[in-house]
Amino acid sequence: QEDVFSVCEEVLPPIFAKFGTYHRASGAPFKRIPYLEAMEVYGSDKPDLRIDLTAKDATALFRDCGFPPFAEEGAQIKAVVISDFHESRKMIEKTCADVEVQAGAKPAWFRIDEKGEIVGGIAKFLQEKTELVKRELELAPNTLVVLSSGKKQLAQKVAGVVIKLFGAAVPGHMDKEQYAFCWIVDFPMYEIGEESGELEFCHNPFSMPAGGMDILLKAERGEIDPLTITADQYDIVCNGIELSSGAVRNHDPEIMVKAFEMVRLGEEDVKKKFPAMYHAFSYGAPPHAGIAPGIDRMVMLLAGESSIREIIPFPMNKNAQDLMMGAPGEVTKKQLEELHITLSEVE
Repeated sequence: QEDVFSVCEEVLPPIFAKFGTYHRASGAPFKRIPYLEAMEVYGSDKPDLRIDLTAKDATALFRDCGFPPFAEEGAQIKAVVISDFHESRKMIEKTCADVEVQAGAKPAWFRIDEKGEIVGGIAKFLQEKTELVKRELELAPNTLVVLSSGKKQLAQKVAGVVIKLFGAAVPGHMDKEQYAFCWIVDFPMYEIGEESGELEFCHNPFSMPAGGMDILLKAERGEIDPLTITADQYDIVCNGIELSSGAVRNHDPEIMVKAFEMVRLGEEDVKKKFPAMYHAFSYGAPPHAGIAPGIDRMVMLLAGESSIREIIPFPMNKNAQDLMMGAPGEVTKKQLEELHITLSEVE
């Protein structure tokens, strides 16, 4: 992993500084942010470090304020504090509506006016704890506070979009003309599946669990919670865009099988589902790691664009159509028969 990091940190900054729209780029070493910290602090595993806003846990502070969404069972509350705020209420409401479109839930808000009083949004629910709120969040006059709430993942997601949209819209909170790189590390190896309710792989099942066989055996014996196991996986992020994911490969068949046994798949299942990889590693593959930054995303950032479609000569549209080639086209029955494909109507 350190070899991969050192190569990327040596190669990427000079390229971006020389050929990019902006001529500043993070130097080595890039900031390393554990996945769970990224979600808690930035509300995203792709944080844009050009923005100086972060999210704070404010559950205990606001849970009993009387605002109904905050009192829902299991709700977590995240606060994004935006200082030196002089924009209009209209701007706040519009940006909150944009957050709802992107995140699926609308945030609440209030602000501290020039007199130091809580006004706007949900201010009426906070009048009895004005001084406590100001003290706990360290609020100065002319400050906007945007609040997300709900189950943990939703509260984090909404806070992340709040940071992205308000950070870009409010003057003084985004140092735009630079390339800010970071690594997201320590991804969870496992999670509880939303549908199954059982332990499942979280991201890449073929990456090496941090701690190798020892950590898996401890989890198997019940000495640790398998949800605390992290994987040697990493993402490189620039300006809120994931350039690439990488990992240290689980090159040992015994460790690979044990990792799959944690999710109720045995050795025979692994051999059946992934025969090429299992048998290749059985010959003694050396430890190895890798990463492959997407050239299209790099060019997009270098050109200062926000969409890959802007730097692809003949891009597909949002409906996955190639307008120049007229694709996708009609498929004949004979073509389907040649490929042994049968179409069935879904009611």
